[in-house]
Amino acid sequence: MDGTKRANIRSGMSVAIVLKEDQSSGRLTSGVVRDILTSSATHPHGIKVRLMSREVGRVKEIY
Repeated sequence: MDGTKRANIRSGMSVAIVLKEDQSSGRLTSGVVRDILTSSATHPHGIKVRLMSREVGRVKEIY
């Protein structure tokens, strides 16, 4: 699924995000969505979410 569309993401889903500090390397962090932080319907770099672990980043993969 596409991590750039807000409609594809729900709280409780398993996703892989890229953290701000990992944007240059592209390193992904896996976790479960706690909150969706992007209010717009789409974002070209991925919807910003907060994971249950409190990490914040943009969704790159949805499992």
